[in-house]
Amino acid sequence: MMSKAKVRVLFICTANVCRSPTAEAVFRRHIELAGLHGAVHCASAGTHDFNLGAAPDGRARAVALRRGYDLSGLKGRHVLEADFERHHMILAMDRANLASLTQRCPAEHRNKLRLLMEFARRHAVLEVPDPYYGNARGFELVLDMIEDACASLLEHIRTTHLGALDRDSANER
Repeated sequence: MMSKAKVRVLFICTANVCRSPTAEAVFRRHIELAGLHGAVHCASAGTHDFNLGAAPDGRARAVALRRGYDLSGLKGRHVLEADFERHHMILAMDRANLASLTQRCPAEHRNKLRLLMEFARRHAVLEVPDPYYGNARGFELVLDMIEDACASLLEHIRTTHLGALDRDSANER
């Protein structure tokens, strides 16, 4: 069932077990704390389908839980063709996933594709590294980067998307 949210954001990584579910949980918390749960919806998916239905990586869950983010209800899924129409922003964790999305995305929706780290303020990199084959410190770094980007992403959505929608609604009255 499609959310009635005004703005829908989809986070994308390779397998939807480390980076993108972490981003979903972090951004969901930002949405809740801002009181925007009815206005903004987020989800996550992978460009590859090898972890369908799988829970996020245990290391990602543990690191996130220590900071108050719950990934336990999330399950791996593959990005669907309908996602390109359904979501307003589709944010990839790295250039390889952005390239994969660009190949699959209909031309009229390619403007929705971006890298999550474009929104970061404290990290001067454009890619969130895949921590899957690394150690716990890699998962901590990924969470640091995602927290940074998600805080700025919410501000971007407030000013760019929600502000524009609110102005359009006011003009219709």
